[in-house]
Amino acid sequence: MLFWLQLFLLVAGTAALLYVSRGPLSRPGSHGFYRFFAWECMLVLVVVNLPVWHDDPFSARQIVSSLFFVLSIWLPIHAVRLLKAQGKPTEARSDDPALYGFEKTSSIVTTGAFRYIRHPMYTALMLLAWGAFLKQFTWLTLALVLAATVLLFLTALRDEKECIAHFGDAYRAYMRGTRRFIPFVL
Repeated sequence: MLFWLQLFLLVAGTAALLYVSRGPLSRPGSHGFYRFFAWECMLVLVVVNLPVWHDDPFSARQIVSSLFFVLSIWLPIHAVRLLKAQGKPTEARSDDPALYGFEKTSSIVTTGAFRYIRHPMYTALMLLAWGAFLKQFTWLTLALVLAATVLLFLTALRDEKECIAHFGDAYRAYMRGTRRFIPFVL
């Protein structure tokens, strides 16, 4: 029974990810193209670990996993709100099907989490992936979390190239004053 539930979740999740990623997947090499594959790795990671999701809930690894999940929920909500309010999304970038509406910003956001890191949403996805990985250590889950991390790093690199192409020197200056994923570190 559990196998069929996992299979259903994997198929349904992949279908949903394909649907929301249809624009980015039409542009191989865009940041959204790499992000789709990171999402897919995370989906498999979550589905594989479902049977052990609540095992030993008060162990150190489960507590850290839960903290990662809380941050992975808060960061994207915080980031999207800032992008919509201060990034002033516009249709000027509507020719790029790889961008979601909130990503079509007309100005660089430099407050909140964006004051310290350029990619709070990708940081959130990494936290989600590593939180799911902490549920169960296997070679498969290690491979999945490492693949998701590498793909998110590639996503961020490509996103930065796209932002430089759109914002120019202003984005380069922003990059010099911030870190990619972890404040003051990376």
